[in-house]
Order: sequence, then structure tokens, then C-alpha cells
Amino acid sequence: MPAKRAAATKRKGEPDSDSPVSPNEDVGEKEEEKPSNAIRPALKQAASSKRKPTNKVLPVKIEFPPKSSEAIRIAAWNICGLAASSKKGFKHYVEAEDADILVLTETKVNENPVDPTLSSRYPHRYWAISAKKTYSGTAILSKMKPLSVDYTLPGHPDPGSVKGRIVTLEFESAYIVGTYVVNAGTGLKTLAEKNTWNAHFDAYIRALDAKKPVVWTGDLNVAPTALDLANPKPNWNKTPGYTEDETRAFARVLEDGKMVDVWRHLHPDLKHYTYFSYRFNCRAKGTGWRLDHFVVSERLLQKVKLCEIRSEIYGASDHCPVVLEIEKSGNDF
Repeated sequence: MPAKRAAATKRKGEPDSDSPVSPNEDVGEKEEEKPSNAIRPALKQAASSKRKPTNKVLPVKIEFPPKSSEAIRIAAWNICGLAASSKKGFKHYVEAEDADILVLTETKVNENPVDPTLSSRYPHRYWAISAKKTYSGTAILSKMKPLSVDYTLPGHPDPGSVKGRIVTLEFESAYIVGTYVVNAGTGLKTLAEKNTWNAHFDAYIRALDAKKPVVWTGDLNVAPTALDLANPKPNWNKTPGYTEDETRAFARVLEDGKMVDVWRHLHPDLKHYTYFSYRFNCRAKGTGWRLDHFVVSERLLQKVKLCEIRSEIYGASDHCPVVLEIEKSGNDF
């Protein structure tokens, strides 16, 4: 998730969170998020209506359409802290989704966690841990063994700032790149640092794509267009995640049609979001941002079976998961 939006106070108990608060949101104190045994409304009921679930924990029973045996399912989710989300039903989503590859961002772990929910399902687990305690963090968990693993952003002048923000797995047919992208900070105070990240990442993803196709996913910390946030005008060039520098950097990755924002390609006119601030009743108001994405090499697009936002999965994080299914190529994709 992006950094705190302008005119926002920090989250209680989470001084290092990158969570956004937008200028268009009402100013006020955030209510404490406490788990509740009562799920109101139930996921199934909420998903079938215009009203989205605003429960504070996930129900035990979650169901999704089964995955095709001919496809690989990749899910990405900003969990806003593994410890916190684990108390709010994290494992119920993991079990229901049963993704072949699971990308987690903002894990906030300080060492490789011992979690039976994850270790029993994913024999190959790769955790990028921040140099700063209980901050950022990115992981890719896989049922398939990769050929190689990398936690660096080549050429970046400050490798320490990259720690915890990127994991790249190389498979036979493609790369998976999971990122928790740097954000521009309150008052855009760290926009220069984000511009540095974006310049080096653009070169990096182009270099990977020249070797084999790429799937890039995670919390990319940008709303690419006006369709991707509820209130674009008051946020433009004021709020991290929706500035000219950031949207141009994302557009550069898509230049020449070599990379494709899959969800937007499949849903060109929809305004659906992956992030809703806990403050000011944003979920109920529909005041959200689409910050979590799947970007793939254009030559993979014909193999994509679906790309969806799991809007009904809300309560264990202030983000919703995103999921991609892609046609298998042998044991790979």
C-alpha cells in the first residue's frame, strides 16, 4: 500500500505502515480494528449485492470457483502484517484460494516465519525481509520449485532500501516478480526515492522480458489512471500513488505494448478497487484505490484465463487479494 495520504495521522500502533489516506477522505480518528465473531454481512450475501462486506475478520468458510486443471493460479495480497492478518482469518483465505503461487506484501516479518498453514501448502517459500524492523516485507510462496531466486533490484544505488520490497523467481517458462513498491510518502516527501526505484525497476523488467516472459504482481503502489481511484481530481499530484511521476513510470512499463495491465485490459471501463483505508468508513463508502496489479508480458496475454479482484475478501487486511489464472505450459506456465 502507498504511504499515508496527505493530511493523515499515522495508524495507531503502526508507525511504519505505508497505508494511504487520501485528501478526499473525511478527517478524523481511526477506530480500533478488533476481531469479531460476527461476520456482517456474510461474504456470499455481500458478493451478490452492490453492498460490499465490511466485516473485521474473515469467515471460516470461503469458497471460490475451482481452478482449471490446465491452469496455474497466482494470487497476490497485501496482508498489512502477517501477525495481524493471521488473527483475522488469513489462513481461511489461503486455504480457499489454494493458489499455486502466493505473493504476499507488507508482511512486516523480521525473520522467516514458521507457519504450518503456509509450510504445509508451499514447500518453496522465499521471504524478503526489510532492514527496518516490522516494516514492509515481500514473499513468494510456491508449490513449484524455481530455477533461481533473487531479492535485489540491479543498479539501485541504495540496496538497503530495496530489502523487503522485491522477490524474483525464475521458472522454466517465465519470471515471477513480486514487489511492494516504494511510495512517495506523506506530502510526496519521498517521491525522489520512488522515482529512483521506478527508473531502475523499468530497466530491470525490460531486461527480464528480453530473456523470457514476466509476471509482475503485488502492491505496486500506483493508481495508473483516473479510473483507478474513487476521487481522482483532488488527489492528482497531491497524494502518493497518483502523481504525474508515478503514473508516467507505470505507463513506461507498458510502452510499445510489451507489458500489459491485465485487469484493466480485461475490464477497460470498470472502477473496482483493491485498497480501502480503515479510516472514515471508506469500504462502506466505496472510497478506494486500485493499487494491486498483475502486469504480464504481452506474449503471455493469450494464455490468461482470468484476472480478478477478490472484492469479497475483506477483514484480514485493508487490501483485497488479486488473482490471475494462466494456462500451463508443461509443469510450468
